[in-house]
Amino acid sequence: MINDIVSFLGENIEMIYILVLSVFVGVEVIGKVPAVLHTPLMSGANAIHGVVIVGAIIVMLNTPADNILALALGFVAVVLGTLNVVGGFAVTDRMLEMFKKK
Repeated sequence: MINDIVSFLGENIEMIYILVLSVFVGVEVIGKVPAVLHTPLMSGANAIHGVVIVGAIIVMLNTPADNILALALGFVAVVLGTLNVVGGFAVTDRMLEMFKKK
C-alpha cells in the first residue's frame, strides 16, 4: 500500500507541483480582487463549470456499464456542475437587473 502511494507520487510529482503552484497563484489573484468585483467574478467562474459537465459526460461515455461507482460519480458531477452553471447565470442575471433603468 505505501509502495503504491510512493510510486504514484514519484510518477506524478510534476503534476503535483503544478497543482500546488496553481493553488498559490489562485489565492494571490483572488486576494487582489476588490470586494465589489467578487460577485461578477464568481458568477463567471460558476459558468466555467460547463467544462466539468462536458468532462464528466465524456468520462461516463468511456466507462464500462458494470462500473457503477464511476457512473454514479459522473452523474453526481453532471448534476452539481449543472446546478453551478444555472446558479452562475441566475446570479449574473440578477446582478445585471440592478443596473437597468426602471
